[in-house]
Amino acid sequence: MTTFPPRRVAAGAALALAVVLTACGASPASTATVPAVFTQVPIDATQPAATEVPSTLASATEVLAVETATPATVVDATAIVPSEPIVVKFNLNTAGPTEFLTVPGVGNRMVREFEEYRPYTSILQFRQEIGKYVDAVQVAEFEKYVYVPVDVNAADAETLKQLPGVDDAIAAELIAARPYADNDAFMSVLFDRLNPEQLAVASTYLTTP
Repeated sequence: MTTFPPRRVAAGAALALAVVLTACGASPASTATVPAVFTQVPIDATQPAATEVPSTLASATEVLAVETATPATVVDATAIVPSEPIVVKFNLNTAGPTEFLTVPGVGNRMVREFEEYRPYTSILQFRQEIGKYVDAVQVAEFEKYVYVPVDVNAADAETLKQLPGVDDAIAAELIAARPYADNDAFMSVLFDRLNPEQLAVASTYLTTP
């Protein structure tokens, strides 16, 4: 058997490998570096073992796990906040002592005062008359439980604002749209401005033509 020197064996093997790579479509530049595979690389004991996972890879895995975790459900805060309840109010022109005495802060003496100034035609009148006995803060507290009936063609802005959901702007629109043929015509103006619950309560505050 013929013996070839090591260099000649390496060169021959490299040439054969180059031919194979060229046949597979590799570029000449890549085949030129083939002999380098025969170079011995010293083992550095300080280098990590091949099976050791780099810390950066572990970190990337952790990030991926966090990013692919199921996100928490986002809850629309407005969907769980209940609407402000509408308190049932008493008609100042028709309610009796039994109803008035359920109003916080109202005693027998104040019931007499409520009844003395009937009939009320505006909430401003109520504020003025009852304001003779209690301060404005207390009057405002009473107004949470009582109301002056609303004449759709004569009520002032403050009296109109007793209707749930009616503010200064809506009150001005209601006054500008006068005269109304009837209460239904008045309510039709409010139809697109109030919610169904507010509309239902507002209709009970109106005087009967």
